[in-house]
Amino acid sequence: MQTINRLEDLRKAVDALKNGGKTVAFVPTMGALHEGHLTLVRQARQCADHVVASIFVNPRQFGPNEDLDAYPRRLAADAALLEAEGVAILWAPTVDQMYPDGYATNISVSGVSEVACGAARPGHFDGVATVVCKLFNQVRPDFALFGEKDWQQLAIIRRMARDLDLTQPHVSNIIGVETVREPSGLAMSSRNQYLTEAERSNAAGLSAAMRRAIAAIEGGADVAESLATLKADILATGFASVDYADLRDAASLESLDRYSGHPARLLVAARIGAARLIDNMPVGPR
Repeated sequence: MQTINRLEDLRKAVDALKNGGKTVAFVPTMGALHEGHLTLVRQARQCADHVVASIFVNPRQFGPNEDLDAYPRRLAADAALLEAEGVAILWAPTVDQMYPDGYATNISVSGVSEVACGAARPGHFDGVATVVCKLFNQVRPDFALFGEKDWQQLAIIRRMARDLDLTQPHVSNIIGVETVREPSGLAMSSRNQYLTEAERSNAAGLSAAMRRAIAAIEGGADVAESLATLKADILATGFASVDYADLRDAASLESLDRYSGHPARLLVAARIGAARLIDNMPVGPR
């Protein structure tokens, strides 16, 4: 595996991978890799001839009071995991390489980025859309893979790719991979490292509460009442607060006050200890 830090070197290395019509699948990450990330890499290997992964902790998607400085960074260990999975190139740019002096461009995706986490974290998804668009232009992949754990992020990236007529990758080749969970049901996340043993045990109650709410909604229960019960259940498991618990259209993320049988998504963000955890699950057909 080549670990590359300069854009000029990346372009040459990707061109070499694509020689002879070979295809490239891309897995962007912020590092602190876990089984969820490695599942993306394994799926990427099924999509294309070669896999490129990136590790970049993007300062533009962190708010002023968020955990940029504390976010776990372990490049050497992460690189070893990626190499063991058969990744061909690790793109690990510096902040100066990604945002050189005088950088002044920002990408904003209206509507879909303004609800849920977008409302709770102003500017966050502008930072996500900007860095992902830059990464796509740098790597020029045929496929890109993202975890469904951040469903809103996936929806925003797909909308950006569609609206900007991107071809590397085309929106149809931006692939969502089902959330990987711990045996307890807790969605795997780099931020789970912030949890104490007791908090991790309590956090496992989040997915169980979500499944109960989904069963109620699919069974015809009132959506508002089901969401109110869900919030109470989450707090009862030991969470300090619930940022949101919403039923939304799976594609547009429009809020739904009733369930019609079309693909929807239950999205939740809640705080426990030092961690803000997000999760989502499908409601109805995928």
